[in-house]
Amino acid sequence: MSTNPVEIMPRSLLQEPLPMDRTRGSNAILQLIATEATLFGMMFATYWYLGKGKPHWPMDDPPKLHYAIPMLVILALSSGLLHWGEKQVKRENTGSGMVALAVVILMGLAFIVLTVMEDMEHLKTLTPTQDAYGSIFYATTTLHAAHLTLGLFMLSYIFLLPKIEPRREPPYRPYHNAALYWHFVDTVWLFVVIILYIIPNAFR
Repeated sequence: MSTNPVEIMPRSLLQEPLPMDRTRGSNAILQLIATEATLFGMMFATYWYLGKGKPHWPMDDPPKLHYAIPMLVILALSSGLLHWGEKQVKRENTGSGMVALAVVILMGLAFIVLTVMEDMEHLKTLTPTQDAYGSIFYATTTLHAAHLTLGLFMLSYIFLLPKIEPRREPPYRPYHNAALYWHFVDTVWLFVVIILYIIPNAFR
């Protein structure tokens, strides 16, 4: 008796390919976002825990807002532009979507430059090893910068995708998945600014 697996498979499976699961990538990116959101939630909880019971928190001068607020504006605008670009790609207007994507990548690079400038200024008065506040502040902001850099790699891959796979259908689904992660990173920065920047300055 033949034990060839091809011979015992139903003929319908041999003739018709299985349908592609187009939601698999989106489900994976949402699970990644849930994991990273938990990580940042733990960072914020640690920030509050370290400040609990202390007469002054932060223990040092609160961070200035002249970099944080423009950085927030850049990310908010980039999210809006990326959403618009995603809608263009969904309508198969891929060219406009890719132009929007390129501008968002440049805005992300501008955010990284401002992050470096802020750190260079802030390190003059506070270092990561100075105290508990310095440690949690730099850990949180650096972790966010690392995630934003990952987001930039995702967006750059989507930008190059039509050149890598020129016969591929309009890259709406990959564009959508990368945009989801970018919106998440932008939202995290909103919480970083509120918790680590605005509240300490408001209640100093």
